[in-house]
Amino acid sequence: MDLVALQNKLDNISFAVLFLTMLSYWIGAAFPRIPYVPALSTAGMAIANLCIAALLGARWLEAGYFPLSNLYESLFFLTWGITTIHLIAENMSRSRLVGVFTAPLAMLITAFAALKLPSSMQSAAPLVPALKSNWLMMHVSVMMLSYATLMVGSALAIAFLVVTRGENVELRGSSIGNGAYRNHHYRLKTTSGLQPQPYTSAPIAVAKGYVEGNGASKTAVLDLVTASAQHQTDASATLHQPLSPQRLSLAETLDNISYRIIGLGFPLLTIGIIAGAVWANEAWGSYWSWDPKETWALITWLVFAAYLHARITRGWQGRRPAILATTGFIVVWICYLGVNLLGKGLHSYGWFF
Repeated sequence: MDLVALQNKLDNISFAVLFLTMLSYWIGAAFPRIPYVPALSTAGMAIANLCIAALLGARWLEAGYFPLSNLYESLFFLTWGITTIHLIAENMSRSRLVGVFTAPLAMLITAFAALKLPSSMQSAAPLVPALKSNWLMMHVSVMMLSYATLMVGSALAIAFLVVTRGENVELRGSSIGNGAYRNHHYRLKTTSGLQPQPYTSAPIAVAKGYVEGNGASKTAVLDLVTASAQHQTDASATLHQPLSPQRLSLAETLDNISYRIIGLGFPLLTIGIIAGAVWANEAWGSYWSWDPKETWALITWLVFAAYLHARITRGWQGRRPAILATTGFIVVWICYLGVNLLGKGLHSYGWFF
């Protein structure tokens, strides 16, 4: 079998495996008691990762250069990065919910590359002069790995928002995950000051115990009991049902792993941008030319720099950084693909225009 035929088979196999893997992750999330489904899901992602690695290796042997010169190659390299980071994140989190979000992302990218791109864009072609450089592997591969890592981290942030139903659930403790969540709390005023009480019938029980030994203050405390009971009745009609401990524990894990994965992707993005600037100076005589791709790479860097700054120095946790990471997910896609659809630039070769 020649290398071209092997590539055609591997891209279709990768799509089929990722499609079945996506379904298994969804089935496992909907019916967690079904045996073997979690193991099959992880195995499917690993098999897809190996198939894509074999495809890229075959392309490398066929073309004679690192396979990152056109859209077809970069999409499969991006998928390989997503599946690799997924396996790392899943091992760190010990949760199969990661795959509910990353598997469809990888599957859709593979489907677009294998089924929608015309054959002319899937074929290997000689490198344009600007790409005949050792910087191709250094700059483009690091940038693609940073995109894949940031996409997975942002997908986990989206998963956090789904698990918490978008509620403002805050994390106690450090940003890297030794704390516990607090949900709705109420305060009961007693002679010893303000004491936080969970949203249960505990405030009434505490007040009643205090009534029995209060003496002259009995009327005031009965008023407190009545007000507290009314407060709970009104609150129960307006507030959402508090999240279960299982959901809170899962949300905490997703928040922590998302933070760590983005923390890995950000330095990769930084290194990729610096390498690109050096390559641009070598190829075009300027470190920075405000090309659309360069501008959006800078915007992407600023978004995730703001995310990490908010978490590290301002102590943001929970919903607010998750929303910021979700914004970053969109910005990464604009940087990677959107600018090539919106207009020409120095990075347009090998893509759409």
